[in-house]
Amino acid sequence: MKKCIVIGGGAAGMFAAVMAAAGGLSVSLWEKNEKLGKKLFITGKGRCNLTNDCETEELFCNLMTNSKFLYSAFYQFNSRDLMAFFESEGLRLKTERGNRVFPESDKSSDVIRVLEKKLRQLGVSIELNRRAQCLDVEDGVCIGVRDSSGRGERADCVLLATGGFSYASTGSTGDGYRMAETVGHTLVTPRPSLVPMETEEDWCRELMGLSLRNVSVILKKGKKKLYEDFGEMLFTHFGVSGPLILSGSAHCGRLKDFEDVTLTIDLKPALTAEQVDGRLLRIFEENKNKQFRNSLAGLLPNKLIPVIIRLSGIDPYKQVNLVSREERTHLGYLLKHLEIHIRGLRGFNEAIITGGGIKVKEVNPQTMESKSVKNLYFAGEVLDVDALTGGFNLQIAWSTAWLAAKSMLEVLEDEL
Repeated sequence: MKKCIVIGGGAAGMFAAVMAAAGGLSVSLWEKNEKLGKKLFITGKGRCNLTNDCETEELFCNLMTNSKFLYSAFYQFNSRDLMAFFESEGLRLKTERGNRVFPESDKSSDVIRVLEKKLRQLGVSIELNRRAQCLDVEDGVCIGVRDSSGRGERADCVLLATGGFSYASTGSTGDGYRMAETVGHTLVTPRPSLVPMETEEDWCRELMGLSLRNVSVILKKGKKKLYEDFGEMLFTHFGVSGPLILSGSAHCGRLKDFEDVTLTIDLKPALTAEQVDGRLLRIFEENKNKQFRNSLAGLLPNKLIPVIIRLSGIDPYKQVNLVSREERTHLGYLLKHLEIHIRGLRGFNEAIITGGGIKVKEVNPQTMESKSVKNLYFAGEVLDVDALTGGFNLQIAWSTAWLAAKSMLEVLEDEL
């Protein structure tokens, strides 16, 4: 029986091992941690947003890097195929806002349990606490792997699915990058992606814990628009986070510097500037005998009011009926254009995924096999491919893993 070694017991590694073993390969799955799926366990805040229930064409719209490289992977194994696999294994799924797919139980552990059960049913050798140190390559052919103790193991094919740098505590410490570089592959500099942002303004820290729903944001560098969307964001002790911000970070991860990078928040996107002014007129009329600081309770979250008052420049103790038209106009502008200066992105420990990775021009997109090292394959985050939030990054893992397993089976069948 032909043998395959899969390095990395995350989503891509486990799924590839399942598919390869189901096709008749003898599979050994190496995982340096004490258990499988440590990063998968914490995805989606422990709920595991395992894919997005959208048409295949829409998957590409949510890719940030090297989308063409994933054509074969996505068109041969898409999100509906992935859902069918898990449902056939008894995992009930549900689809939420934005077509995000979760286990019905809201437990990522149930996803991992399905994969572990399947691995054992198929006789995959699960080798925990075994860290791959280097690839054995002879005459341009990968013939096996050596572990951290120096012990080597031969294989007919090897799949590298070691992830990136994000959440290093789960084992993502860049081992795959190092091993691939050692055998001649090029590394596109890894960078944090889907990560919170640090801001210059101190008032953002005052708002720590405040979540804004149904707002729109525009991210710019100078006059160039990098990103625009509608949804939810969160203020933190260092700046801003939440779905809008994480997606925005994917659009500015390749910036060389963050000079003149701004985030503009529209607190009232459903209203035009004229409608905002009309609403302020009504509020001021209803509160004309109150002080300005006591007039905005129905318009904004309580925590945000002192900040907006301060930024407006209007005396908080001023009688509302004395607020000038110019002051009211400026307040309305502020509600539609609340500007924040971005200092930079947070680090890998807070990044959901890693941008960058193994250069995809050196990998065959139709097989996931290295173009320079025969019988060496790649899957998942170790590659220079990444996407926005919503289950798309996990779908990259599933699809590339499936294609790599399929390709290994076809090559080894041809040899037989």
